[in-house]
Amino acid sequence: MPAPRKYPDELRQRAVRLYRESDPKPVIKRLAEQLGVHPEALRNWIRQDEADHGQRSDRPTTVEAEELRRLRKENAELRRANEILKAASAFFASELDPTRRRS
Repeated sequence: MPAPRKYPDELRQRAVRLYRESDPKPVIKRLAEQLGVHPEALRNWIRQDEADHGQRSDRPTTVEAEELRRLRKENAELRRANEILKAASAFFASELDPTRRRS
């Protein structure tokens, strides 16, 4: 279960929309103070929104990040399953080994 978010999604969307629609662009620190959020949080939201709209190429879009997270989780599950299957095959191979002494 993911950690709860400090700021609601509505606040994030409203803050980014307010920044995008302002002309001239406001100072992020001042806007963050007015909205009651941390300036770095607002800066990250704006960067992510720009990436989602194709204005930045230095970070993945939200869709790409979600897909990467899903693939990493799936990869970890497959690695665990593979380790279990390796252990099971080693166990059964030792059971079927004719050179093994039975006591």
